[in-house]
Amino acid sequence: VLFLQIVHILNMTSAKIVSFLLHPEESLHSLQNRIEFETGISTGNQELLLETGICLDPRKPASQCVIDGVRGWDSYMVYLFDKSKTVYDGPFASRSLSDCVNYIVQDSKIQLPIPQLRKVWAEAVHYVIGLKEDYSRLFQGQRAAMLSLLRYNANLIKMKNNMVSASQQLKAKLEFFHQSIRLDLERYSDQMAYGISSEKMLKAWKEMEEKASQCAQAEDIGYLDEQIMALHTEIVELQKSPYARRQGEVMESLEQRAIDLYKQLKTRPPDHAYSDSTDMVKIIVQTVQSQDRVLKELFGHLSKLLGCKQKIIDLLPEIEVALNNIKEADSSVMQMQGKRQREIWHLLKIACTQSSSRSLVSSSLEGTASTPAATWLPQSSSGNSAPHPLSSLAAPEDGENFADVIRENVNYLELFSSILQEVRQEQNSMMVS
Repeated sequence: VLFLQIVHILNMTSAKIVSFLLHPEESLHSLQNRIEFETGISTGNQELLLETGICLDPRKPASQCVIDGVRGWDSYMVYLFDKSKTVYDGPFASRSLSDCVNYIVQDSKIQLPIPQLRKVWAEAVHYVIGLKEDYSRLFQGQRAAMLSLLRYNANLIKMKNNMVSASQQLKAKLEFFHQSIRLDLERYSDQMAYGISSEKMLKAWKEMEEKASQCAQAEDIGYLDEQIMALHTEIVELQKSPYARRQGEVMESLEQRAIDLYKQLKTRPPDHAYSDSTDMVKIIVQTVQSQDRVLKELFGHLSKLLGCKQKIIDLLPEIEVALNNIKEADSSVMQMQGKRQREIWHLLKIACTQSSSRSLVSSSLEGTASTPAATWLPQSSSGNSAPHPLSSLAAPEDGENFADVIRENVNYLELFSSILQEVRQEQNSMMVS
């Protein structure tokens, strides 16, 4: 018996406790099936929380419900919530009266012998203590729900910060992209008349600018930010609410009064005296009324907590979608920036090629013009005597120099033609790309 593990489940939808004997190495899914059979809440809608607000891990065995501690395993409770509900219909009916306590409640003025009255009042005190403990357990379940909500809220804030940071980065990149592409378009338009032009590339750049404007829609997260801030304000107000704090002071006071009244009865001698139960019945009625009031406030506050939690659950996928859209837009902007830069360097390569080809042509023309004309002119004799008629004929050495000049010019012509052909091919490839 000492080695048995028992888990107590407080069903927050009905305020009833169900207990289960855990089998060795039983999985949490198996325990949830047993809970579904007892409570009617499907396994998919079950949310099992520890006192700390931590949800039970389905990958771990069911023994995680039983915590070894100073209080002992039998004093710990697991709180069951129905995820399909956000509004709980409390308060619920108080625990039922025993027959003897119900007897004095029906007629508080009935006279009973002191020994019998002690037994009845002992049960009455136990009933009053039980009402206070019922509220304490339900309040602890509400506290677990609050801690769980704060965990969800912390995750929401973390995702929101990531989303805002990514949005700001995208905004900065878009501003840089727009400024740079406007400057590129202006400089490109200035050199079109005398430099390099490509209608296809110009069209592609303008399409990039339009696409970048569309990407700016991804950075618009104002509507999500407003919802998150409103939800955060609502959670803070719930934390500050007086219903978030324990409201059982009246019940504790009534509990102490019932105990004191019973102690006074015990001091009376067990003679043949009789007494009624008017004072004890008043305490019972006041305790029941106080429990009804505090449970109504507790479940109203709990419904607000669960409503906020559901809003967070609904917001998380929207934030994830917005974050993915921002990342896709960011990647698209960077790809367009890289593509445009590659095209600019391609234009620069073509411009450099054309410049080198012009320099080659000009150098060949200068070489041809600077060829000495004296080799083609007749040799003159000393003085003013007329040249020999045969002196105008080219000598064998002069003929060889002339042939070399012709071959050099032919080589320059072939080189110039090949360069022009390469430039045309690169321009065509750029326009196709």
